Amino acid sequence: MLINILYVAAGVLAGIYVGAVPGLSVTMAASLLISMTYSWEVDAALAVMMGVWVGGVYGGSRAAILLNIPGAPAAVATTFDGYPLAQKGEAGKAIAVSTVVSVFGGMLGLLVMVTAAPFISGIALVFSPRDYLLLLLMGLMLVGSLGGSSMAKGVMMALAGLMLGVVGTDAITGLGRFTLGISDMRTGLSYISVMIGVFGIGEALYQLLHRDRPIIRQNVTKITPPGRVLLGMLPLGIQSALIGVVVGALPGAGGDLAALLAYDTAKRTVKKPKVPFGEGAYEGVVAPESANNAAVGGALIPMLTLGIPGDSVTAIMIGALQIHNIRVGPMIMTSQPDLFPRLAVMLLVANGFLLVFGLTGIRIFSRLVEMPREILMPLIMVISVIGSYSISGNVSDILWTVIFGIIGYLMKYYDYPVGPLILGLILGPSLELHLRRALMSAGSLGGMLGEMVTSPLSLVLLALFALILVSQTGMCRRKAAAR
Repeated sequence: MLINILYVAAGVLAGIYVGAVPGLSVTMAASLLISMTYSWEVDAALAVMMGVWVGGVYGGSRAAILLNIPGAPAAVATTFDGYPLAQKGEAGKAIAVSTVVSVFGGMLGLLVMVTAAPFISGIALVFSPRDYLLLLLMGLMLVGSLGGSSMAKGVMMALAGLMLGVVGTDAITGLGRFTLGISDMRTGLSYISVMIGVFGIGEALYQLLHRDRPIIRQNVTKITPPGRVLLGMLPLGIQSALIGVVVGALPGAGGDLAALLAYDTAKRTVKKPKVPFGEGAYEGVVAPESANNAAVGGALIPMLTLGIPGDSVTAIMIGALQIHNIRVGPMIMTSQPDLFPRLAVMLLVANGFLLVFGLTGIRIFSRLVEMPREILMPLIMVISVIGSYSISGNVSDILWTVIFGIIGYLMKYYDYPVGPLILGLILGPSLELHLRRALMSAGSLGGMLGEMVTSPLSLVLLALFALILVSQTGMCRRKAAAR
């Protein structure tokens, strides 16, 4: 038992630093661990994998806060308010808040996993392609929250992301689309390469070309966030964590969408933040960080109860379990009754170590933003290029990272929001796939719309989508701003 606790601790520590490096994803680390641990005892292999998963999801927030570069897609929303906090000299406090709420979200996700797994898995099981389509359309409506001051620019960038998302091989017909006859483009554009480019290279170019701005000194005298602040944000943390659990439990949704949905919901429900969202609101850090860590517990629910991976990491974990002759699914509670509690304990221990390791080294990390830009920015470029190449070992990924780095710089210079571009690129392929599946299942567009208004679940999702769509109109946005 003690050795497995040490494996969890080592995994969390490694995951934090893997997650902080753009391009070094948790999925990549988990896949590498399979080849390293296939001869180990199953508990030891799962302990390391669980630790890396929990640490890696959190680790992306550090680069997001300090450098405006999300270490992982789930940390994209954290950049919106985390980096402005660093620009105010509050990077240490922002990282401490993200650590505490990440652990809180992880613990709440664990609690829901233990107490409500059958109920949540039942919801996930009844989701049809049309329901996923409505959920993704709701996600696409986040462009109103991510678009900054100009809705038109946000919509334009989201459409550009959707267009980029269809490049590559058609998932249903297998035909190449917009590949220009280039074989490397048949696999499509990696949204991680694009993200590293627009956030990493783009931000580094902007900082180098505008290096006359003063370096912000960070206040790291007190790294523990005030209890009063955390207590005041407890309702938001619970709300965001519940969003994370439910979205995480939907196969294929994952913490990326959960964090974005939680951020958008926070903007709609927090009436009078002390600082406006996008300008350094702590609520803008609490919401995505609570949600993406709660999604870990959510993703384990369909994996254990249905044998369906909630995200890419649980897909790898299913493979690791199969190597050890363990088949997850509806019969897991009778065939392997002790697996569920063992994973629950590992998740509990991992979150405990996350609190310890997350609150250490903050002072050293915070000093990163005080380094001379002539040293730090070229270093970020090098790390970004290495991270991009490590995704698939393809040189073309480096080319796309550099191209989108230049595009990212131009977007920042002309005040075009980056978030909607990444949002469209992430959601686009899944949106198209579920739209076509829903149409094929219903037989026609009219049939699909008819099923949406006759199915109770689809009707609820349709009503939520309509509500979000109406709230994005200019009149509603002006009324919200007036309040």
